[in-house]
Amino acid sequence: MVSRVRVWLNRTYAENVFFMDQLRRNPSDRAVEIHATHGDPDSPVLAAADTAELEPEGLSPAAYVEFALDQCARRGIDVFVPRLHQAAIVAHRAEFEAVGTALLAPPPEAVAVFQDKVIAYEAVQAIGVPVPPWWRVRSADELVAAVEELEAAGHRACFKPASGAGGVGFRVITRAPFSLLHLSGFPSPYMPLDLVLEAVRQADEPVDWLVMPRLEQPEVSVDCLTGTDNQVRLIVGRTKNGRRRGFTLHEQWLEPARRLAEGFGLHYLSNVQFRMFGEQPVLMDVNARPAGGLHQLSLCGVNAPWAAVRLALGDDPGEIVPPFLGQDYTVVSAPRPLRPVAVPQQREAPETLPAVPSPTPGDSVGSAVQALPL
Repeated sequence: MVSRVRVWLNRTYAENVFFMDQLRRNPSDRAVEIHATHGDPDSPVLAAADTAELEPEGLSPAAYVEFALDQCARRGIDVFVPRLHQAAIVAHRAEFEAVGTALLAPPPEAVAVFQDKVIAYEAVQAIGVPVPPWWRVRSADELVAAVEELEAAGHRACFKPASGAGGVGFRVITRAPFSLLHLSGFPSPYMPLDLVLEAVRQADEPVDWLVMPRLEQPEVSVDCLTGTDNQVRLIVGRTKNGRRRGFTLHEQWLEPARRLAEGFGLHYLSNVQFRMFGEQPVLMDVNARPAGGLHQLSLCGVNAPWAAVRLALGDDPGEIVPPFLGQDYTVVSAPRPLRPVAVPQQREAPETLPAVPSPTPGDSVGSAVQALPL
């Protein structure tokens, strides 16, 4: 009898319900049971899991590691996919292995490089991967100097936190004065320079921003699966141009992503994002974790989450070549069930939530992807 695999996802993105769906639809005879934890009782990943708990709030990274080790031991977790406090968790890999849990995450050295975008840009430049011009900014005067230099070269300036994920804090600088145009329609990423400068000058602490030119589309998000031998097993680019999405195996995107994944030991699942600076693809960001859109590779006949779990368990899938590239598509929202009763936050200890049946899967990536006519 083939044993089941217990996989834990901690405080992850809502879109990873599709990651969970793919683990359950794996082509092997092994059943997958999924444990999920989150700080929000209404997170859809809790409803999609077989077992779930609310996470205690306010834990330090060290205390969270203790919480995670207890979860793995008590729940019999075979593979842990950490997002929250990833850096602290991977530093204790041996302790997780001692309780029988494999970490589906890169080693501490790789995680550390890509936590800070300035350190990351300096490191990738050293191995010849192109990056856009950038300035680290901590004051209003530094911001003005960077913006003026970019504008003098004919570029529009933008900024984002030096440490962050998911596009949080990204803004584009404009010289247009604040007006009703900024209050019409949906909120915009465009911010008048004078308001940004005023906010920086009035802040209690210095900002820590990366200022660079506004890069152009297409954006190509390259998903990689890399072994602990630093060899890539799977690499596919997902293209984004407006609403239209697609896939690519062009080496202008894959070669630099492969160089990063293998050169920095980005073991298991990682994601490398590029955009255009003039006529040249340049690095935008590196995520040392599975991308939220990873499940979209199922449109190419690939189950990347299951291949990664196999690799973490020591069952090397070997080189994986997509049997085909899916047609262009667009992403649309879709409802997902929640737990029927909201559970109040627990300060002292997490509360176990009752299991509910997982939603019946729709197409290969749930109902979040719809093909566009060619």
